[in-house]
Amino acid sequence: MAALRVTVTVLLGLRLGCAAAAVPLVIWHGMGDSCCNPQSMGYIKKIVERKIPGIYVLSLKIGSSLIQDMENSFFMNVNDQVREVCSQLAKDPHLKGGYNAMGFSQGGQFLRAVAQRCPSPPMLNLISIGGQHQGVYGFPRCPGESSHICDWIRKTLDLGAYTQAVQEHLVQAEYWHDPLKEEDYRKNSIFLADINQERGINETYKTNLMALKKFVMVKFLNDTMVDPPISEWFGFYKSGQAKETIPLKETALYTEDRLGLQEMDKAGKLVFLGVKGDHLHFSEEWFYTTILPFLQ
Repeated sequence: MAALRVTVTVLLGLRLGCAAAAVPLVIWHGMGDSCCNPQSMGYIKKIVERKIPGIYVLSLKIGSSLIQDMENSFFMNVNDQVREVCSQLAKDPHLKGGYNAMGFSQGGQFLRAVAQRCPSPPMLNLISIGGQHQGVYGFPRCPGESSHICDWIRKTLDLGAYTQAVQEHLVQAEYWHDPLKEEDYRKNSIFLADINQERGINETYKTNLMALKKFVMVKFLNDTMVDPPISEWFGFYKSGQAKETIPLKETALYTEDRLGLQEMDKAGKLVFLGVKGDHLHFSEEWFYTTILPFLQ
């Protein structure tokens, strides 16, 4: 009996150890969404927890309520949001050993900013699902019931995306990338131009991003929301026009290796995935077979 008790204790300890060893996951939602929407982030949290028993999943909430969290995805300065998230992560004891990060839509580039600016606790793998890493130049449509907000945003961006007031108070302006006004973008974009090293090289940003084990970028092959969709793979419009796009490897960001992406690519750290469907439309089966392996 004593030997049996020892064996059971050891096996139980091994099982508990395996559960405890699951790498925590941090999720950041997209525009017009919230941390805990049962049809989006709440659903993702649930299926990850079901497939990886014992995993700690933190779905980021910016603000004191779900309504405020949603509103902040439109109107809270992204740099302030990133600082808030960095503070949340640093204070969370579950994350001190490192974590994986998964961003949906604009949450993808926001979590990349976290990786570049806040290396402690360490981000291990970054999964960007429909993130716009070179920004957007167009606002074709809006998620859910936010169309009235998006109509206002379109007008505001057209009037003055790079004015100080708009930059500081409209999230989408902070990753608005006008290929016809590259100088204005580089000079006045308070978020994207900074994290994309458009005004000089911040070696800390480069070092921190290169510390990732994997940087996974998912592009939706039938995307009607992101303009241009190739931004989801770090490509963009060729400068000076808004028709022809170029892939990441043809951009100065890559050829000059301003962010370490070329070196990461050569080391096999960059993963480019395509999925059929419109923006953020994917099946549970695809998520299980394609994304989950990066979390285990």
